Amino acid sequence: MSPALQAIGQPLRDHGPALLADVDDPHDELLALVWGPRFDREHALGLWARFSRRQPAEAVHTLPAILSVADRFDGMDTGAQQRLRRLILRHRAMSDVGPDAVM
Repeated sequence: MSPALQAIGQPLRDHGPALLADVDDPHDELLALVWGPRFDREHALGLWARFSRRQPAEAVHTLPAILSVADRFDGMDTGAQQRLRRLILRHRAMSDVGPDAVM
């Protein structure tokens, strides 16, 4: 994995589960953040606001990570951004296949 994707992936692994805990489809939320040519900061701040109401002490540490991911995503070239989107889609597909999956 490229250093740019690793720089985005680690904060997602660290903070994503708590940030996305109360959403219906975490993969859809991640894709919404990175679907365009720039990171959707407004959407991210909406997710953060909901999270901060549940866990205010942890939210203080999460906001800088969100802003860092946003800046790094915006600095990536188009190919790297598309690769990130494909990785999220692939992860969703792998998550949907399991013992309870309907085929």
